[in-house]
Amino acid sequence: MTLLVEKELYHLVNNLSETYFNKPFQHDVRYNHRLRTTGGRYIPAKRLIELNPKYATEMDENEFIGIIKHELCHYHLHIEGKGYKHRDKDFRKLLKETGSPRHCSPLPSEKKDYRYRYTCKKCNRAYNRRRRVDVKKYRCGKCHGELVFKEKREA
Repeated sequence: MTLLVEKELYHLVNNLSETYFNKPFQHDVRYNHRLRTTGGRYIPAKRLIELNPKYATEMDENEFIGIIKHELCHYHLHIEGKGYKHRDKDFRKLLKETGSPRHCSPLPSEKKDYRYRYTCKKCNRAYNRRRRVDVKKYRCGKCHGELVFKEKREA
């Protein structure tokens, strides 16, 4: 999916709002290029939905539409004065009714690979880490066995 211009993005959000919520979307929506770990967010004070543009370009259309539906759940519940936060019963109920996802999938570009591999002497559990670990200081989280350095991969 390509990045939509502001008018197209607003029309997409409004169409999804009318389709799934039977209510119009009457406020602002825009891309926020600074979002990294989330697909979007709703800002209640501004009644603004911000979307991560990487999800529009890197992921499939269904993932992006799911993010918009999730943010619309926050939006409509806030407008109605109901519980719009993740922990609220109203929010979880509306997510189910509209088929919106609770969380978005991680971006392929943000997936980090490991460089160092350690194993436990006792239970042979493997630990992959991006940074080096002091094997004298840390132990296995499962059996408290001693960790042994196995390999270093080149990045």
